[in-house]
Amino acid sequence: MIALAGVVLGRVYAGPLLIRLTVGAAAGSVLVSVAARRLPSWLVAPLSVLALAGWATLSLWLAAAHADLPGGLGQVAADAARNAIPRLLTAMIPVEPAPDTVLVPLVAAWLAGLAGAEVALRAGRVLLGYLPPALLYAGALYVVGPNAEPAIWPTVGFAAAAAVGLARRDYPTAADPAAGLAPAVRAALRLRLLGATAAGLAVVVGLAALLAPVVAGQVDARPVDPRRYVEPPQVESLDENPLIRISGWALNPDQKLLEVTTAGGASGPDQEANRIRLAVLSDYDGVTWRVGATYRNAGRILPAAEPAPASTTETVHQQITVADLTGRLLPAVATPHEVTGARVAYDPATGTLIRPEGLSPGLRYTVTSVRERPDVNLLATANVPAGDAAARVLRVADGAPEELRRLAGQLAESNGAPYARAAAIEQFLAEHYRLTADAPSGHAYPNLAFFLFGPRNGGGQRGTSEQFAAAFAVLGRLAGLPTRVVVGFEPRGDGPVRAADAYAWPEVLFEGVGWVPFDPLPQPNEEPRPVEEDFRPTPEDPPPSEVPEPTLEPSATPPAAAAPGPATDGRGPSTAVLVGGGSGGLVLLVGAALLTLLALRRAQTQARLGRGDPGQRIAGAWREVTDALRLAGRPVGDDLAASEVAERARRAVAEARAATASDGDPPTTDVDDLARLLNRVAFAPGTATPEQAERATAVADRYVSALRAARPWWRRLLWSVHPGPLRWRR
Repeated sequence: MIALAGVVLGRVYAGPLLIRLTVGAAAGSVLVSVAARRLPSWLVAPLSVLALAGWATLSLWLAAAHADLPGGLGQVAADAARNAIPRLLTAMIPVEPAPDTVLVPLVAAWLAGLAGAEVALRAGRVLLGYLPPALLYAGALYVVGPNAEPAIWPTVGFAAAAAVGLARRDYPTAADPAAGLAPAVRAALRLRLLGATAAGLAVVVGLAALLAPVVAGQVDARPVDPRRYVEPPQVESLDENPLIRISGWALNPDQKLLEVTTAGGASGPDQEANRIRLAVLSDYDGVTWRVGATYRNAGRILPAAEPAPASTTETVHQQITVADLTGRLLPAVATPHEVTGARVAYDPATGTLIRPEGLSPGLRYTVTSVRERPDVNLLATANVPAGDAAARVLRVADGAPEELRRLAGQLAESNGAPYARAAAIEQFLAEHYRLTADAPSGHAYPNLAFFLFGPRNGGGQRGTSEQFAAAFAVLGRLAGLPTRVVVGFEPRGDGPVRAADAYAWPEVLFEGVGWVPFDPLPQPNEEPRPVEEDFRPTPEDPPPSEVPEPTLEPSATPPAAAAPGPATDGRGPSTAVLVGGGSGGLVLLVGAALLTLLALRRAQTQARLGRGDPGQRIAGAWREVTDALRLAGRPVGDDLAASEVAERARRAVAEARAATASDGDPPTTDVDDLARLLNRVAFAPGTATPEQAERATAVADRYVSALRAARPWWRRLLWSVHPGPLRWRR
């Protein structure tokens, strides 16, 4: 029964090693108890624990050799003892039978065998002795969860083994309790036993009748995966966004980061084939590109990625020795399939590897990668995926500058096919911008706008591969292309990989072809063309006229004399009637327009403050504040930080109250609180709570009310019907 629990658990392991070790633990624990059944009971447990230590040592040695882990047996055993449970629950399926993933199952199997054998052999309680194996079997089913097919035949075998054990009673039985008693007493005792048996049978049948529908209803239910309760390995900000390291590496080009020896794959001029990938960044929030990975502890063999239908594959073997590279990200040619010499965690969605313990100088490991070569002949007609499957790599964060949108639209409008659009973006960046090593780091929306449209004599239109790759990816998404950014190295061949080889490049996903890299960097020694030659931003449409403010003083100009009209003959309406009717219609039209504006403004405010997730509601509250400042004649620019806008908001209320001699203190800290909430939404999306959204709504209401109350009465009348907030661009 214990061995069958190992079979159930072994369904999520790679290879049969775990099953063999579990069967050995089951047999060893039971045999020790059988051999020592005539010894005192207190001596069996120490003997069994000593045997367990020997079997565990042998098992860890076999698992370490199987996983090809470096280090001595003592170091491996200590690491396995410290991290066995979390690594088992965060391991990637199939689980590599390494020391830290086999220790818990074999120890549990041994202890279950010791407890079950002692209860069954010494106490003669076979049914009670089944409890440890049954708990072990249930635990194995729970750990496997939904990651394997239902264990039907092992379960049938488990029940059959239990039935055989109950049917074979070689242990001594107790004497008949009714022997030696008077017939009347014996009959009463047997009747009582019969009643108790019937009552017990009734209880069992009743429980079965009550629980059977519940159990049957769970047959088709998806089991719970315990891995969701365990936090996978985490990385620091430099590993979450290694794109910001490009500029630092560019300033220290001779720093040796790696030593690489390659076998297989491309060589010679086609060095793109052996680009070493450090991380794949798929998520962009308008401030930073991030990997956004969920890393799972993996063994030597990684899950095989499904290649694109129209691509060929080739195997690349690399031996990599770490020099000055820091962090946890583990470099490898895409896509890694086998890693030896280092314990790794892996994210299959991006193909990014990490070493949870971090990199250290002298670390040497070997990577076997299966690199895809897309069929370039299909790119011209290939489409791009859409919908939920590509939503992550199509998402455009809020706040994209209008110039970026116009440039993306201009490049896409004359290039209908997806590949033509990507090639147009690649060519535009390569022809108009300069690659420099001393450009500052940064790829947020303002940084990209300055890189693309900033004055050339003021530091604009120049950058490292960070800005080129990030600009391509953002423009591509604005043009409807699923894009991502990859950070890695482009070595010149075998040998040292230096900081000058660090490189970021964009990739576009095409249906049936896969991810295709692009190179938007300019050719060396080519003078870039001015951006103005090919991109002339169209002026914004002139804003509609503002609602005129009423005149404070009566006009001194006398009304013009009415021109004499034609005389009426008494059969048609008089001129006075026509003028009166026209004036009434005009009043009705103006009134309807004002009511419509009032309703639209109220609906806009309710949508901003009451709809969407907490982050959207906080952003809507901030728009209410900035629109109020604009209505009050204090507009704020997009170049100001939230804290600077909050400072101007405080001054606006204070000055307005001073001008109107209003009493009371203006709201100050509330606006600062709203600015802090906005920054949290921008830099940590998805972390805002409904309570924070309610607080932001209340702050916006108080501030808008305070600013409006400080305006003259006629401006307060116009405040709610001003059409500006309905048309102002975001």
